Amino acid sequence: MDFIYLFYILLFLVAFLYASVGHGGASGYLALMAIFSIAPDVMKPTALLLNLFVSLTSFIQFYRGGYFKWNLFWPFALLAAPMAYFGGKIEVDAFVYKKILGLLLLIPVVRFFFFSNIQVNELKKVNTGLAVAIGGAIGFLSGLIGIGGGIILSPVLFMLKWANMKQAAAVSALFIFVNSLTGLWGQMEKGIHFTSDMYLYVIIAFAGGLAGAYYGSVKFNQKILKNVLALVLLVAVYKLLLTNA
Repeated sequence: MDFIYLFYILLFLVAFLYASVGHGGASGYLALMAIFSIAPDVMKPTALLLNLFVSLTSFIQFYRGGYFKWNLFWPFALLAAPMAYFGGKIEVDAFVYKKILGLLLLIPVVRFFFFSNIQVNELKKVNTGLAVAIGGAIGFLSGLIGIGGGIILSPVLFMLKWANMKQAAAVSALFIFVNSLTGLWGQMEKGIHFTSDMYLYVIIAFAGGLAGAYYGSVKFNQKILKNVLALVLLVAVYKLLLTNA
């Protein structure tokens, strides 16, 4: 099989699975682009642009399902959006960028392999000050690396018992959209580069995100597909952390 077609198949799979849990999929897109040796200066804006389409689609589906909680969203987004903008304006050395990305990709790997069906039975009240601080830190990292921040926010919501899985998915989806928008804005001010196949990337990611958001907002067993995605992410982690490619 031609490698470009394999890339398209994996892109659809990544968008599908991430949207099904309320994520835009930037970490997955970055993993794929790392595996296929796409340059970092193209990877960041590409991942954020794809995030916009997939996360918005995911948010709409979860919002319609009644899972979105404004009081849970705004404290995280308050500082996240402007910090993502400032993070997006910073130029990161390619070697350092790959190592940071490799470490961040370990988060969804651990989640998909070991914590894919977390259940929170008793929710706690959100600490607004802590949520604002956490949101700001995630936002800055989002703009710096080119992710939406959902892979970090969701585990935080679970660990602190501030949201169940569906609520976290709804909040993360809009959080990712806002961060991706401001992060991309920050990158645009210093100049960005897209691949000539970007329009096709968007169509494939949008289609995968639409399907994933629909099935994720209802009942759908994704265990096998999540394990496949985790393996793809592991390959990217190996390439980013342990090789010079």
